[in-house]
Amino acid sequence: MTGNRNDGKIGCCIFKVRSKIDALLFFIFFMLTKILFVLVTIVILFLVIAYFTPRDFSLSKSVTIDAPREKVYEYIRFLKSQEKYSVWVMADPNVEMTYTGTDGAIGGTSAWKSEMKNVGVGAQTITALVPNEKITVEIRFEKPMKATNYADTTLETVGEQTKVTNTFYGTNKFPMNISNLFLNKMIGGDIQKNMENLKKNLEQK
Repeated sequence: MTGNRNDGKIGCCIFKVRSKIDALLFFIFFMLTKILFVLVTIVILFLVIAYFTPRDFSLSKSVTIDAPREKVYEYIRFLKSQEKYSVWVMADPNVEMTYTGTDGAIGGTSAWKSEMKNVGVGAQTITALVPNEKITVEIRFEKPMKATNYADTTLETVGEQTKVTNTFYGTNKFPMNISNLFLNKMIGGDIQKNMENLKKNLEQK
């Protein structure tokens, strides 16, 4: 009789343990399913937003400089001048800069190489010049990501001053075009800082 009672107790304990294990497994499965559902929902939402977001982007920043338009143009048409006002070039004191072609003329190219991720590797080439009015460059990024974009710098006389507007534009493929929604937050401040540095440099000359 005692043996039967012990066997019964052991069987009862085993049943309880199995029940707890089954409950735990069910809870884990339920939570994993819930997490997977949330992740899938986030991915779908991301893709839907990206689908309705324009592929093309454009971001402009301006500054008014107390200097004649001719003086401003003669300074900014040279890519080497960016070493003194571009926050990206100045961010890394060890950046390797290489210049080919004729700087300040169509085809003039500056290339940079840096170990810093926010500087990376790339090059820009002057593709169009309208004396005292506009400069266009093609910017080719290699690291940390590959992309080809463009930038226009336009000059406008305002009284005895010059309004300088830098417009960064291009196209991002789906689904990375969702980053267009955050472009101003990502680089808008840096572009504006470039404009402020340019203003400071020219007004000190």
